[in-house]
Amino acid sequence: MKARVKWLDHMSFVGESDSGHSVVMDGAAEYGGRNMGIRPMEMVLLGMGGCTAFDVVQILKKARQPITDCIIELQAERADSVPAVFTRIHAHYIIKGRGLVDKQVKRAVELSADKYCSVSMMLGESVEITHDYAVVDEANP
Repeated sequence: MKARVKWLDHMSFVGESDSGHSVVMDGAAEYGGRNMGIRPMEMVLLGMGGCTAFDVVQILKKARQPITDCIIELQAERADSVPAVFTRIHAHYIIKGRGLVDKQVKRAVELSADKYCSVSMMLGESVEITHDYAVVDEANP
């Protein structure tokens, strides 16, 4: 896997992935940025959310669960001093469907958190990661 990051101007950068996609990153105004793109640490957090969401949806589909939506709300805390690394991340999964089996949802979340999500595994070496989930039965709103 390869990626390329190129400085545009001020504190703006464009990141290009090996798969041909790109994203603009920018810094806050107090650091010379113009707030025209996502911050790099936000991208790390979103990367974890995307990775674990992919796992959970895939696991539930393979289990033939009637999933209709998957939302991951991420809350992160950072160190007060430089480097301002993540110290804690909490992932709250909101899984929607019609007649989902709670046990299957719990299993999918735990498998992603403990085995499959590469980003969670990598971050978990130095960050306290916790999770919980809610099942929303769309048949009984």
